[in-house]
Amino acid sequence: MSELERAKPREIVAARGIEKRFGALEVLRGLDLSAHEHDVVTLIGASGSGKSTFLRCLNLLEVPDAGSIAIDGERIGLRKTRDGQTVPCSSKQVNRLRAGIGMVFQNFNLWTHMTVIENVIMPPMKVLGLTRREATERAQALLAKVGLHDRMHHYPAHISGGQQQRCAIARALAMEPKLLLFDEPTSALDPELVGEVLKVIRLLAEEGRTMVLVTHEMAFAREVSTDVLFLHKGRIEERGAPAKLFGSPETERCRKFIESVL
Repeated sequence: MSELERAKPREIVAARGIEKRFGALEVLRGLDLSAHEHDVVTLIGASGSGKSTFLRCLNLLEVPDAGSIAIDGERIGLRKTRDGQTVPCSSKQVNRLRAGIGMVFQNFNLWTHMTVIENVIMPPMKVLGLTRREATERAQALLAKVGLHDRMHHYPAHISGGQQQRCAIARALAMEPKLLLFDEPTSALDPELVGEVLKVIRLLAEEGRTMVLVTHEMAFAREVSTDVLFLHKGRIEERGAPAKLFGSPETERCRKFIESVL
């Protein structure tokens, strides 16, 4: 291996030619995405442009109809069934790779019958085989990191939306993922709670976490991203470094979108 190869960051996720349709509706039309170690790739675009569907394809919550996805160099096997549906070749492979991908959803998706700390300790116990003591120590450290150490024994219904989302981030981190996916993590929050969640995501970016982020927070995207993709009608219409894409977009449609949201 050459010095140049050793110095090059690992490619954590590589998606090529991703297509997805729901019945007659063509949602994704041949999308490519690459994120290396420490990258923060942000997807922007109008509602309905395919951002969330593309994100969900990256961890097979939605199975693409065409294209390929590799996680940390391992390509996910996909095959066609007799009726033309695309399915994973191996559910074991998908589950194993998905264990290394943390996903934070728009609506938190916490287990409402569990306390904050129980939400965080359960995945590493069930999936990674940690003991309760090991998982609890990890959870306490992560809850302190996201500012929830004093809320660890509360139930989700008894904390704010911003606190619930920070709990969801701690739960994702408890799996020690190679890749973090954020699907509009602040869009369900009251405006005064958005900042506390963005502060945590900014901290993760500063730590060098590899992330793919769907967001409508354009100023934040410009600040933390290494690469920005502008989607329109299921295609990547423009991509580039944030200073370039936000400062001098090449396409008229991207320019108008940015002007409308900034």
